[in-house]
Amino acid sequence: MDTGLNNSHPLISRAIKGTNTVQTVNDSWGTTDHMGHGTEMAGIALYHNLKDKLLDHNRLVINHEIESVKILPPKGENPIELYGAITEQAVALAEISNPSADRTLCMAVTSPYYNTEDGSPTSWSAAVDSITSGANENGEKRLFFISAGNVFPAELANNDYPDSSILHGVENPGQSWNAVTVGAIANDIRISDSNYKHFHPVADVGQLSPYSSTSVTWSNKWPIKPEILLDGGNMATNDTDYTECEDLSLLTTYHKHLVRPFSTTWGTSSATAQASWMAAQIYAEYPGIWPETVRALLVHSARWTESMHRQFCKEDTKTKGRKLLLRTCGYGVPDLSKAIQCVDNSVNLIIQGELQPFTKKQMNEMHLHDIPWPKEVLQSLGETKAIIRATLSYFIEPGPGEVGWKDKYRYPSCGLRFDVINSNETLEDFKKRVNIKMRGDDRKDSGDGSSRDWYLGVGNRDVGSIHSDFCEDLAVNLCDANYVAVYPVIGWWRERSHLGKYNEKVRYALVLSIETPEVEVDLYTPIITKVETTQIIEITIPK
Repeated sequence: MDTGLNNSHPLISRAIKGTNTVQTVNDSWGTTDHMGHGTEMAGIALYHNLKDKLLDHNRLVINHEIESVKILPPKGENPIELYGAITEQAVALAEISNPSADRTLCMAVTSPYYNTEDGSPTSWSAAVDSITSGANENGEKRLFFISAGNVFPAELANNDYPDSSILHGVENPGQSWNAVTVGAIANDIRISDSNYKHFHPVADVGQLSPYSSTSVTWSNKWPIKPEILLDGGNMATNDTDYTECEDLSLLTTYHKHLVRPFSTTWGTSSATAQASWMAAQIYAEYPGIWPETVRALLVHSARWTESMHRQFCKEDTKTKGRKLLLRTCGYGVPDLSKAIQCVDNSVNLIIQGELQPFTKKQMNEMHLHDIPWPKEVLQSLGETKAIIRATLSYFIEPGPGEVGWKDKYRYPSCGLRFDVINSNETLEDFKKRVNIKMRGDDRKDSGDGSSRDWYLGVGNRDVGSIHSDFCEDLAVNLCDANYVAVYPVIGWWRERSHLGKYNEKVRYALVLSIETPEVEVDLYTPIITKVETTQIIEITIPK
């Protein structure tokens, strides 16, 4: 969803199927790309890294298609009150033309205006949450990627990098709880263009891209944004001036291909198109997978670089360095191979479930998952360090009518949380502990009640509608981490029971992994042999 698409470009045309897949929300605008941004995004979304693809002599197979809906006018701009409606209309047009597709929605279009300074919802971000949750279309869920919004070179003249990114908040509608908001990492530092003879890159390899905006200035109660980072290029400077630079940007397709076939792009836009490409590969690998699960796999596979740690986590505590790292870099850079594949010493378990969180004015049920970790293998590793990681993803329905949107407990329909059984905790004690947390007021919950040392902790991870954390421990100590609870916390479905939504159900995807160092150990085989006996225990809370 962008400025249109030049569908005659030879590197794009063969990926456009059907006669009605390049569209516009306003017939008077036409469907062609009037400024180039849409065609640039299409080149990234199709090829990921076009430069590498052009250098590769092997035959290239693209296993996904491209669609375009033009949402920006050739002249002027859309009225602010129509931003959400235009986005909804664009999604509807694409789905009507091809209703059976596993679709990834990519919108690298944001606005620094009509924004909220604290990260609270906007009417546009709420429209995105409504689209993704299927609130108005019989619960049809959708996977949505939005760019975080860009810091422009002129801003660095007033605030040094990375302060420039810390002070530039994620832009509207990046506040969306359900969409994946994508920031940028810098991967290129080599400048060969003689026009930039006295310039050098602003960021080093693996650092936050100078273009990337963050949620550091937001209130702690609003979602972690961006959730992931992908390549957004780098800026150049001579220590006085700051500028874009083609050598530090990404190669892509140009909308006037008869003039020249290629262009360059940068910033969170290119990163968002790359995220969409990644999602398409997951859909191709697992047709019919839930959007909530694709989102979970990308976040679950993400890691921070050492450069990011050095930049933002100088004081390695939950309340300072780790919080700053999370609010600038999200969960890090996703790894497609980790998202798609299991290897012997690193295994992802994916659980898709659905629960009814409430009855009228009451909490209702939670799920308890028996996880088939290979206890004997972990015991044999003894004091070898291992990592357990959990990611919980679900979509909220935004509260209608903007009533109570400043309250994070009245904006979402409900919240979900995960908890893992403690060492030396019986199953019955674990159930009781989770029941107490589920019955209680999440607003008063200052700790996770866990003896495990989670890296981020509940104060950082339990915001928004995706929660991810990990714990490093001796392998032998993770043997008994075999029960994971998914339970609800309050939301407007319960608090506004007069609206009649208290008996609705919510879907979730839970991704769990256990990972050991590069040692000769096979976690995969013993897990696979036990998977068929894995079960969900539904627990209804007594009235």
